[in-house]
Amino acid sequence: MDDTFYTIAQVSEAVHKQKGSKFMAFAHHIESEPEARQLLDSYRKNAQFKGACHFCYAYSLGFTNKITKASDDGEPSGTAGKPILNQIESFKLSNIIVIVVRFFGGTLLGTSGLILAYKQASIDCLQQAVRQEIILRNPVKMEFDYKLQSEIDRVLVKYNIIFDKKLFEEKVSYLIQVKRNEQDNLIKQLEELPFYKQLNIQQ
Repeated sequence: MDDTFYTIAQVSEAVHKQKGSKFMAFAHHIESEPEARQLLDSYRKNAQFKGACHFCYAYSLGFTNKITKASDDGEPSGTAGKPILNQIESFKLSNIIVIVVRFFGGTLLGTSGLILAYKQASIDCLQQAVRQEIILRNPVKMEFDYKLQSEIDRVLVKYNIIFDKKLFEEKVSYLIQVKRNEQDNLIKQLEELPFYKQLNIQQ
């Protein structure tokens, strides 16, 4: 199971020109569909883009069960949104929206020309983007007697663990974050400890 994905760390932009038309591409990190809609609305209302004829876009959300959407915004079907989305997927990015604002230059580009223009604008934009690694983790809580701590720590040190909390009260309590694809192996190793029945684990 894959648990490492990529998004972008900051806004990226690029401009592609083709036969007089200008294609301004912008990539943003997003966390939800409402955020994507809000961003798109802000571009449509921005005075900088007064006179633009199309605001085409595509976005991808989520890391395992992805939500994707693409819009041609009045361009011929399949000539804008899909080429943009194809590049998002080609760069293996998620939680991202790419908006391409087109200013018409007076010359019709035809279906193939539009596909090429929206594709290239997206490529130029994403090539400049700063990628950010996202590692999916699951929380695991465990409680045990003090005498067991050293053995448990010996197991945990073998894994890419993040400690959210360590409590030393009547018993020791750990709240950790473990990579999704390592969780089963970690639990299996803990189960093999001779004192496993004394270890309280919540996943």
